[in-house]
Amino acid sequence: MNGPQPVVGEWYRYKGGDLFEVVACDEEDGTIEIQYFDGTVEELDMEDWESQWAEGSLEDAEAPEDWTGSVDIDSEDDARGTSVDSENDRVWASPLDSLDIFESR
Repeated sequence: MNGPQPVVGEWYRYKGGDLFEVVACDEEDGTIEIQYFDGTVEELDMEDWESQWAEGSLEDAEAPEDWTGSVDIDSEDDARGTSVDSENDRVWASPLDSLDIFESR
């Protein structure tokens, strides 16, 4: 192998170009799935990965500060369903968060 193994969750960059994250590796098929910062997903063959490292086209990169560019997360909502009151910078939890629908009486 000419370059480093692709690591799921690690960020890389085309020399002087696009930043991307490795999101999946399938050793059986010899493919690597990458996702660019804008959300576009692409599949590379392991041979392409190796040849691009050998050419010097790929390099390690730091994750971007605002990693949410590649995922659909609204800045006002987070994954727990809370919302932010931007005027006062307060976080309001959903009133249904503490409700247990499976609670027996």
